[in-house]
Amino acid sequence: MNGKTREGVILGGGYSTRFGDEDKALAELAGKPLVRHVAERLATACDRLVVNCRDDQTDDFRAAVEGCGVPITVATDPIPDRGPMAGIRTGLSAVESEYAAVVACDMPFVDPDFLSYLFTRADGSDAAVPQRDDEWYQTTQAVYRVESMVGACERALDRGDAKILAALEELDDWVTVTEAEIREHADPETFDNVNTKEELQAAARRLE
Repeated sequence: MNGKTREGVILGGGYSTRFGDEDKALAELAGKPLVRHVAERLATACDRLVVNCRDDQTDDFRAAVEGCGVPITVATDPIPDRGPMAGIRTGLSAVESEYAAVVACDMPFVDPDFLSYLFTRADGSDAAVPQRDDEWYQTTQAVYRVESMVGACERALDRGDAKILAALEELDDWVTVTEAEIREHADPETFDNVNTKEELQAAARRLE
């Protein structure tokens, strides 16, 4: 995909129920909002970013990611709290390139080099999705062909199925990135996420 524009979508529209009253995406981690860490890492692998969030988060999210070095668009969910697949649909709908990386806002250690590898693996297919040996798919650190995945998400949502795997099943052709590939091309921490304040504190210690 040399010479092609690469974009990234950050999913941030959830309510962070396990984190307490605070919005975890905006929680401070090593002096910066959690979502800022994700945006800065994506900005080294992508030419443009789209941040997906709710209407009430827009101003705070825009301020949190401003100045990351690439153009950033905020895409708000028309109906809040419909789950990550709805967020993927909203975020990808604001993308201008053929392919985009989708990453959750709570993954501060996402590996930009691994994202670049996912872009390469996705080229010519509808998606490149990592899969661990336990058959767990990492759908919120993956690369999708925008048009195909938006349509797949819409079809799944229309029939009332909000699971991201339901959208994958709608795709004609997608690539599984194996555990062996993950070990070869990704930092071991790339999938680590922050769901609780204890995990935020642990992430802060790792960044010290």
